[in-house]
Amino acid sequence: MATKDNHVVIMAGGIGSRFWPMSTKDKPKQFIDVLGCGRTLIQLTADRFKGICPPENMWVVTSEKYADIVHEQLPELPEGNILREPCRRNTAPCIAYVSWKIKIRNPQANMVVTPSDHVVLDVKEFQRVVKLALNFTEGSDAILTLGMKPTRPETGYGYIQADLSTAAVSNKEIYRVDSFKEKPDIERAREYIKMTGYFWNAGIFVWNVSTIVNAFRIYAPEVGDVFEGMQKLFYTPEEQETINKLFPLCPNISVDYAILEKADEIFVFPASFGWSDLGTWGSLHQQMEKDLNGNLAIGPDVTLYESHNCIVHASGEKKVVIIGLDGYIVAEDTGQLLVCKMSDEQRIKEFSDN
Repeated sequence: MATKDNHVVIMAGGIGSRFWPMSTKDKPKQFIDVLGCGRTLIQLTADRFKGICPPENMWVVTSEKYADIVHEQLPELPEGNILREPCRRNTAPCIAYVSWKIKIRNPQANMVVTPSDHVVLDVKEFQRVVKLALNFTEGSDAILTLGMKPTRPETGYGYIQADLSTAAVSNKEIYRVDSFKEKPDIERAREYIKMTGYFWNAGIFVWNVSTIVNAFRIYAPEVGDVFEGMQKLFYTPEEQETINKLFPLCPNISVDYAILEKADEIFVFPASFGWSDLGTWGSLHQQMEKDLNGNLAIGPDVTLYESHNCIVHASGEKKVVIIGLDGYIVAEDTGQLLVCKMSDEQRIKEFSDN
């Protein structure tokens, strides 16, 4: 496998503000240091692909309003590799746009597509899996998705049902997909994790560029035709103006619905590398290592007394002392403070939008 043919696409158009007060509509969670490690989620995403993909082969698809933030946080990327969506149209148009661009530049390209706002704790294992996945899709018609081995009955993720009876010939860790499952209720989720063939759908995809472009032509021409028709304008001064006009004409559809649920050569690589999509403060608390009282403290000067099962995020220089709380979120950023029961976290959006 030639590293020069590896391309990584980071989807960074989300507008999530569930980590308010740190994240807002102007600076969503992918652009903040949620973990308190000095790197934002999108920077950590790019870091994971060092040695797999050269910087000139890394792409970010984002909203026009976030393009400058991407350039600021990932200065090693060529500015032309930051693609600007004029509006949100879900993952299928996003992936189609960048796939046609990459194919023009490198018809032999092998691609990984990943969200920008997920966490991976075991980077070494992640890189092992991705390298094997790229080997599997190179020169084949396979569409491969990474399936996370579930650790709990989770209702916030979709599931992948795999046929574990026979592994792929070229890689014994990879299996055919039987079906994709919608986010389940808690009872169905409990059923899924009792069975060995169900995995969380992480939204991380691997394929070669010819495979995905052909898949759009066959299964989602209403998306593919838009970019097929304008490919002569890619890498020209007219590209952005044309994208601004034509991109909104694409249907609002995910790549799962547009391609994966229709295509035949769909495979899953079951993996376990400490993955989380970090959708909420609660998921961050669940994912990270906690003290003996179940507390997670992120910040330079945070102390908890007689407190249990709390998450405290204070990235500033202020001293923070928490006494006698159980199951609370305490988060501070740029003069805004959140104190909220973990069980009421869904209400944060009511206030973060104001």
